[in-house]
Amino acid sequence: MPELPEVEVVRRGLAEHVVGRVIESVTVTHPRSVRRHLEGAADLAARMTGLRVAAAQRRGKYLWLTFDDPDVSLVVHLGMSGQMLVQPFDAPVEKHAHILATLDDDTQLRFVDQRTFGGWALAPLVAVDGALLPEPVSHIARDPIDPLFEPESVVAVLRAKQSEIKRLLLDQSVISGIGNIYADESLWRAEIHGNRSAAGLTRPALRRLLAEVGAVMGEALAAGGTSFDALYVNVNGQSGYFERSLAAYGRQDEPCRRCGAPIRRERFMNRSSYSCPRCQPKPRPHPR
Repeated sequence: MPELPEVEVVRRGLAEHVVGRVIESVTVTHPRSVRRHLEGAADLAARMTGLRVAAAQRRGKYLWLTFDDPDVSLVVHLGMSGQMLVQPFDAPVEKHAHILATLDDDTQLRFVDQRTFGGWALAPLVAVDGALLPEPVSHIARDPIDPLFEPESVVAVLRAKQSEIKRLLLDQSVISGIGNIYADESLWRAEIHGNRSAAGLTRPALRRLLAEVGAVMGEALAAGGTSFDALYVNVNGQSGYFERSLAAYGRQDEPCRRCGAPIRRERFMNRSSYSCPRCQPKPRPHPR
């Protein structure tokens, strides 16, 4: 699933190619792609037609468009394979293009989603901590590249919790934008095992971890994100190349780039975790 860097790459592409454009028509060809819009495909198409795109915005892994109508936003769920492509109006339509929004410059904004886990939905904007957010996104915490992100506040939250630190990194209400890939990469850089209790980590260790989160996100963003297959692309259909720089995620049995020990793969929350057994020792079990 796309994480913060991948979604930010898409947001920047939309800001460049879609903002300022008027939506002339919307066609929905697969009902699953608008299942989160409870009023249905016809309502979404009718309400979007004639709107001018005002901004492309993001918080964490959540993406939305705002319009010249200040009371509505379009929340875009990329899911596992969702793509927001900007194509010439007469370009061949992709096999899995399920929503086509025709713009006033002879282009189309196309939502392509092979696995149909993603979709579009209109939602009202609500005020949260000085920001206007779509209602479904209102519970999401600020992310590490947000100018108003406060590391010390996050450190305080983490220090008060007994949960594993990786579980909390993945909790979008604590810190947003981090998924499995960048959690593993940040923990490797900070030399912390993901099963360590957050409350058991020192404040300097947590500050170091958050700094590494910000660093890895910034590097991934500069590389266009991480693309393991053709499903994640930016609005022009190009893939990111941060996969080449991964030090932990997906590198089972390959040598640690720091110490040479083989990277291990473990099960965590119904997914895989990758870490170095030497640089990131497991926490000791508590005595009974």
